[in-house]
Amino acid sequence: MMAMPAPAPDALKGRVILITGAHGGLGEASAKACAAAGAIVVLLGRKVPKLNRTYDAVKKLGPEPAMYPLDMAGAHPADFETMADKIAAELGGLHGVLHCAVEFKGLAPLETIEPDDFVKQLHVGLTAQWLLTQACLPHLKKNDSAVVFVGDDLQRVNKAYWGAYGIAKAGLLGLMNMLHDETEKGPVRISMLQPGPMRTSIRSRAFVEEAATQCPSPEKYAPACVHLLSAAGCEYRGQVFAPRV
Repeated sequence: MMAMPAPAPDALKGRVILITGAHGGLGEASAKACAAAGAIVVLLGRKVPKLNRTYDAVKKLGPEPAMYPLDMAGAHPADFETMADKIAAELGGLHGVLHCAVEFKGLAPLETIEPDDFVKQLHVGLTAQWLLTQACLPHLKKNDSAVVFVGDDLQRVNKAYWGAYGIAKAGLLGLMNMLHDETEKGPVRISMLQPGPMRTSIRSRAFVEEAATQCPSPEKYAPACVHLLSAAGCEYRGQVFAPRV
């Protein structure tokens, strides 16, 4: 575990940052932190009313954000390409992607998980994140940029009952390592944030009896997202950053 960095107030000034899962948990907290650091934030999520609420909050903290409603579970690769092209054309480029989207219904034995639910959780947690990243790479390569995946403690979630969520997080680490190996000489930095336990709806589904105040809020980890997306994040290129709060 490493100390939490304190990003400069203008760490993301002039940079366009796409955040998936932006209407709750770490996604929303990071969107606010990125805006406060000067970024033009693109809010991606499937729940429009919640996106509108996040949009209003982010707008008060920095440059006016953009909103892109999209259901990653049902999106086609062409939808991601259209999204990336539109962001780059309308906002003048793309400088970072932060993957906070996740699908998780709760702990359950693998044999009891409905096939459609298993495939959806694995897709949102892994394959859709790659398809979105792949669509964004041509634009990211035009700038000094960053792709940040959000991982989890594999010693905890690669065990019984974590289902497709745990499998996706293991695959995400492999994806991060492979993509870093293929891009380490280029302008796109790849890294992973491994936050500790957070007070989110995802955790409440896994630990239903845990007191709501027992874990820190996602806002505690938002500065780490800003750090990894900023130029200072180059120190964690190809690495998993697990900050302590």
